[in-house]
Amino acid sequence: MGPGECLLCKSKMREGTTEFVARVGEQVAVIKNIPAFVCPNCDEAYYTIDTQRKIDRIMLAFNEGSLTPGPGDLVDCSR
Repeated sequence: MGPGECLLCKSKMREGTTEFVARVGEQVAVIKNIPAFVCPNCDEAYYTIDTQRKIDRIMLAFNEGSLTPGPGDLVDCSR
């Protein structure tokens, strides 16, 4: 999959990184340095299926309590 056109603003997507933020109950999960195709105009990001699966695994572990970063800790998806 290569960068295509942003579905929101029609700009050409570029390879880059982004972050994913999700609220889970009273906690907030932040995953940094996610490889993505990012729109330089509106910052919309699209992930490959492999990257989305990795995010899903991280969030599942977070939801199950097996991943419990402390306040200010971040999960780096590039590792």
